[in-house]
Amino acid sequence: MPQTTNGAAPAGAAPAVAPILEVEGVTLQYKTKEHLITATYRVDFKVYPADRFVLLGPSGCGKSTLLKGVAGFMRPVEGEMRLKGRRIEEPGPDRVMVFQEFDQLLPWKTVRQNITFALRNGGRCSRESDADEIAMNYIRKVKLNGFENTYPHMLSGGMKQRVAIARGMAMEPDILLMDEPFASLDALTRRQMQEELLQLWDDTRFTVLFVTHSIEEALLVGNRILVLSPHPGQVKAELNTHMHSHANAGSPEFIALQTRIHNMLFADRVLEE
Repeated sequence: MPQTTNGAAPAGAAPAVAPILEVEGVTLQYKTKEHLITATYRVDFKVYPADRFVLLGPSGCGKSTLLKGVAGFMRPVEGEMRLKGRRIEEPGPDRVMVFQEFDQLLPWKTVRQNITFALRNGGRCSRESDADEIAMNYIRKVKLNGFENTYPHMLSGGMKQRVAIARGMAMEPDILLMDEPFASLDALTRRQMQEELLQLWDDTRFTVLFVTHSIEEALLVGNRILVLSPHPGQVKAELNTHMHSHANAGSPEFIALQTRIHNMLFADRVLEE
């Protein structure tokens, strides 16, 4: 049976708070040329308002596949996913994804235009002036003011990810889906981006579903972690980790929980960090 330290709702939340996202008994499969792959098997979890919910596990455990399911790009063969009580059947602007790749921006548009394009085409703004105002607000939030007229090829990897995050947050989705968004960054930039994401969360309290295979990143970014087993992904544990941050990353408590999660994954002889 999966372990949990969480109960029905995250620490600090009233028990009556309704979840934004419910994943119940979800099995996801996809086809290759030769095989039918079962990516996840009967996975259950709930994401509540303002959660920083992390899907953690080794490569091949179905983390990104689950994210695609939540985004509406895949349908479960078993179980159900619901957003605000409604079954997820297709993509929508209430869920916005931020990917690992740096080429997720439109290269022929500037930083500001990348954001305003999403706002106009995603249905949030009909007037260009409104889209410009919102775009500039989020450009400032991710500390890119002064670069609003810059094209993606002139930006560093970390700056491109800031634009992608700003674009996603500007849409004000019900949930922001982040698929290993910092994995391709160098260690220093990765830490900086983690800290900036948490600062943004402090400012706006958005809800995020975050995928990583780094135990340390999961503990630093998340307030709740779902630990998944190797292929096919099944729930091994759900952990409440809201008390951890960069400030206490070297504490005995942090190291003890890191070791505990390490042992959960090492038991299956698969671990990637």
